[in-house]
Amino acid sequence: QVQLVESGGGLVQPGGSLKLSCAASGFTFNFYSMSWVRQAPGKGLEWVSTISNGGVTTTYADSVKGRFTISRDNAKRMLYLQMNNLKPEDTAVYYCKKTTESSRGQGTQVTVSS
Repeated sequence: QVQLVESGGGLVQPGGSLKLSCAASGFTFNFYSMSWVRQAPGKGLEWVSTISNGGVTTTYADSVKGRFTISRDNAKRMLYLQMNNLKPEDTAVYYCKKTTESSRGQGTQVTVSS
């Protein structure tokens, strides 16, 4: 059974940083490209970033490029999202998911506010 558990969210001031983590189980983690998506209050799901199964290739939404860094540790079955220079518009629930599947974890709330 696929399980994805996100953590690391919280309340941070504009300009601050957070590192999100996603623990994966129930599937062969290093076979799959993984992604982070987010959902702001009252809005639809927004793609944030994707990393290839081996971690070599990464892509980012224009809104986060240069501020966020996606990474993974296949030995630990972990996915990460380092978020720097956070802005109020980054406020959302963040989810990890297999890139090609819709199911995701319970999410972790990120709130950027002074």
